[in-house]
Amino acid sequence: QEEKLWDALKVTACVLGTGLLVYTALVNSVSGYVQSSWDMYGHFWQTAWLKFYYLCEGKEWTIFLLGAALVPALAFWSFNGILLVADVTGKPAFITRYRIQLGKNDPVDTKKLRQAIYMVLFNQFCISLPMLVVMFYVMKWWGNTFSKELPTFQWFLVELSIFTLTEEILFYYTHRLVHLPLLYKHIHKKHHEWTAPIGVVSIYAHPVEHVLSNTLPVMTGPMLMGSHIVSIAAWFSLALVTTSISHCGYHLPFLPSPEFHDFHHLKFNQCYGVLGVLDYLHGTDTVFRKSKAYERHRVLLSFTPLSESIPEAPRRAE
Repeated sequence: QEEKLWDALKVTACVLGTGLLVYTALVNSVSGYVQSSWDMYGHFWQTAWLKFYYLCEGKEWTIFLLGAALVPALAFWSFNGILLVADVTGKPAFITRYRIQLGKNDPVDTKKLRQAIYMVLFNQFCISLPMLVVMFYVMKWWGNTFSKELPTFQWFLVELSIFTLTEEILFYYTHRLVHLPLLYKHIHKKHHEWTAPIGVVSIYAHPVEHVLSNTLPVMTGPMLMGSHIVSIAAWFSLALVTTSISHCGYHLPFLPSPEFHDFHHLKFNQCYGVLGVLDYLHGTDTVFRKSKAYERHRVLLSFTPLSESIPEAPRRAE
């Protein structure tokens, strides 16, 4: 077993390392074209950042709190606020047509929802905020997090690729860890109370899990890279909105597919990761790949729900 695990880790490191090199090469080739457009607005963003910096009088804790806590929280609650209207009221109907697990949360149980929201707020204020205090001092140690000069667009793309790979590795293995029977029973089972998830329950979890699987995988990348606070704010906001999409329960047009993680909530022992790379390497997506959900796991580029164009196969009569 140890040999198999070691071989799997070596293959994982090789694949992810190669993927990072290829991704960085693509970033360098494509970002040059994007950078020319970015430079047109570079002066505007740099000026806006300096105005904000001086408005805060250069107080690093204030800047960090606003960038790493307030901006991502606003992104999370703004996005989920829209989804909650559909979850609670079943309106507008055009959104509910895109529900993945048909007949579930139609509408959502408001008592269960209130409990989830209380837990989410607890995790944000009582778990994430204290962890951000630690992160603040780590970032101060790096020394360039609060620089008056913004990072270049190319460097932000490189950082984003590293953040994503770091999150994938840490989330996959910590997620599998909390699926061990003992930890599942006492910790992870709370998150899986929602077999048909909705966006806001993306951070509905036991506090221990919130530290291990929700927060550390997202925070580690910026801490390793000594990233600028603007990069941190953008990454945290993107991570929160992305995980909300993965849990939202709707496969909406032109948004990333949530089928992968929705299938995890439905089956429990499949699709542990974010990108799916490690699931493929470890064989934890074999059932998913044989399902209709896998066929629907793509960006929807039309307004016809995939549950209609790729319906579940009818059950055989017993």
